[in-house]
Amino acid sequence: MQIRVGFGYDVHQLAAGRRLVLGGVEITHEKGCVAHSDGDVLIHALCDALLGAANLRDIGYHFPDNSGEFKDISSLILLERTMKLVRNAGWEFSNADTTLVLEKPRIGRMVPEMARTMAVSMGTDASCISIKATTQEKMGFVGKEKGVIAYATVLITRNS
Repeated sequence: MQIRVGFGYDVHQLAAGRRLVLGGVEITHEKGCVAHSDGDVLIHALCDALLGAANLRDIGYHFPDNSGEFKDISSLILLERTMKLVRNAGWEFSNADTTLVLEKPRIGRMVPEMARTMAVSMGTDASCISIKATTQEKMGFVGKEKGVIAYATVLITRNS
C-alpha cells in the first residue's frame, strides 16, 4: 500500500457585509471572507492538501480565481471536483486534520455540522475529518479580526 501526506494553507481577508462560510456552513457574523468564490478558507486549505498529496498541483491551477466559472461558487463544489481528481488519479482519502485560526466567531458548536457537510461532498465519513479552531490571542491580522487562516493535513492511500 502506498500512502501520501498533503498539507494545505489558505488565508482570506474579512470584511463587513460579506457572507462567512466555513466548512460548507454559513455562519452568522458581521464579517465574511473576501474572495472570488464563497471564500471558504477551510475547504480551500483542504483542497490544496488533497491536491498536493496526489501531486496534482494546487487549487488555483484547477479552479483559477480569474475565471467567471468559479465566481461565487460554493467551495463544496470545488471539494467534490477535487475528490474526483484525486480518485481519478488512483488515490483514496483516509483522513484530514484541519485547524481554523480566527478570533470571532467562536465555532466550536458548529464543528460537527462542518465535518458532516464536508464529508458528504467528499464521499466519506465525518469521523475522518478533524476540525479544530484557535485564536491568535488578539495578535496580528487575525487577532485584529482582519482575516482568517486555515491549515489542513491529509492522508491518502493507494493499493499498489
